Amino acid sequence: MKLQGMVDEFVRGSGGYWEPFEMFAALVEEVGELGRALLSKEGVKGSPEASNLSEEMGDVLFALACLANYYGIDLEKALASTVEKYRSREI
Repeated sequence: MKLQGMVDEFVRGSGGYWEPFEMFAALVEEVGELGRALLSKEGVKGSPEASNLSEEMGDVLFALACLANYYGIDLEKALASTVEKYRSREI
């Protein structure tokens, strides 16, 4: 996957991957930041103009790609499998 290659190139050029539990903690942190941005965007907490959903989604995707790369998981294949799983539930 092109995205995973881009992440891998950056991470390897920046000192390498963190330990899995550190990458998972980073992913959880980024999901929390995405949650705060959504609350802001919807006007629940904070100013809708202050949220940056695109940036936060990019951060989540980066953290997820790091974990996937570490374990040799192709995210595109994993997503295709998940979509197929949901399709089969609809029948």
